[in-house]
Amino acid sequence: MRLSQYFLPTLKENPAEAQIVSHRLMLRAGMIRQASAGIYAWLPLGYRVLKKIERIVREEQDRAGCQEMLMPTVQSAELWRESGRYEDYGPEMLRIRDRHDRDMLYGPTNEEQITQIVRDNVKSYKELPKLLYHIQWKFRDEVRPRFGVMRGREFLMKDAYSFDLTAEGARRSYNRFFVCYLRTFERMGLKAVPVRADTGPIGGDLSHEFLVLADTGESEIACHADFIDIDAHGSTIDYDDAGALQATFDHFTSLYAAVDEQRDPAVEKALGDKLAVRRGIEVGHIFYFGAKYSDPMKALVAGPEGESVKLECGSYGIGVSRLVAAIIEASHDDAGIIWPDAVAPFKVGLIDLKAEDAECARVCDDLYRRLQKAGVEVLYDDREGRAGVKFADMDLIGLPWQLVVGPRGVKSGVVELKNRRTGERQELAVEAAIDRLAG
Repeated sequence: MRLSQYFLPTLKENPAEAQIVSHRLMLRAGMIRQASAGIYAWLPLGYRVLKKIERIVREEQDRAGCQEMLMPTVQSAELWRESGRYEDYGPEMLRIRDRHDRDMLYGPTNEEQITQIVRDNVKSYKELPKLLYHIQWKFRDEVRPRFGVMRGREFLMKDAYSFDLTAEGARRSYNRFFVCYLRTFERMGLKAVPVRADTGPIGGDLSHEFLVLADTGESEIACHADFIDIDAHGSTIDYDDAGALQATFDHFTSLYAAVDEQRDPAVEKALGDKLAVRRGIEVGHIFYFGAKYSDPMKALVAGPEGESVKLECGSYGIGVSRLVAAIIEASHDDAGIIWPDAVAPFKVGLIDLKAEDAECARVCDDLYRRLQKAGVEVLYDDREGRAGVKFADMDLIGLPWQLVVGPRGVKSGVVELKNRRTGERQELAVEAAIDRLAG
């Protein structure tokens, strides 16, 4: 994409309304613009990142054996009355009425909807387990939306649901998602720590939230230092091996991790040098809640002896849009964003230092064409203007690599390749630069 044609409205100054790093940088980098309180439009650069994160989430859900579907954003209030949550959920739920005066709501979550679908279509234990997910926009009417997409009213979420015949089977499903989440966040260049959590309005008696480590995180988390070194993505896992899943779950949950009132001074003192105290941002939450919804909604199947059995259920959420902000909080410097390779909107920013120079333009155009042909995502700054502005914009938007072409280098047959994260610069021949970026 040529930057001269790209819709990228960057800002030089920090917006007054932005209180945290990710909100400031997402506005300055032209990723989002506010439509109303807590509701944002995603501009092309931000939307590319959002889709990259969504793709990773989807791939890991599919790898874990889940099946993707899509449920509506607007739900019937009658379903929520069946479960008993319609009156209990609180003012965060946006309640509406259609033209026939029927009570509806903009879904904040989908436990009732998916329970109805499974109840009406799964009749026998032979059809279980079922692992279903969708990626859908949600709405929760926060009383004080703030921090940009970190705590907005409208947000993109992956929510999955498991349905099993027995509590033992439901725990296996829970372990499956637990491992899947560790792998998902690791792929995005994040360190995620699972912490035992309150079940809140979802319900149930087993829950973990996943906090990614970031210096500017909203919560202080104390954890075993081994969490920092574990590579969950690099390890192989057989999702059909219940024993391996349980062993992984047991290993991670045996390591100390706590926030707020959960923290235990005695345990932390005993850990000594093995204690790490960091800041964290919640990006995922998983729940096992048994028959909380299947019981009142009469979601039953015929068991092995023909008896009626209540489904054992769980739900598993990842804040897809929230992850964009969390990654920025975890990966930035004073100049701007530093995107991990896996979620970067483009791999490289190609900078023509002197667009009005015919030879520079020729070399850049050739590089742009050849990189695209090699499958490298390129944002080509072909604008006329000062080099300082171009460097500042590229540092701000945080692409992993910058490929700089100037008149002096063109005469010498070299280009400069800069690594955004390390700041390392290297002069390379054109062919070597293409090989490095395409490798």
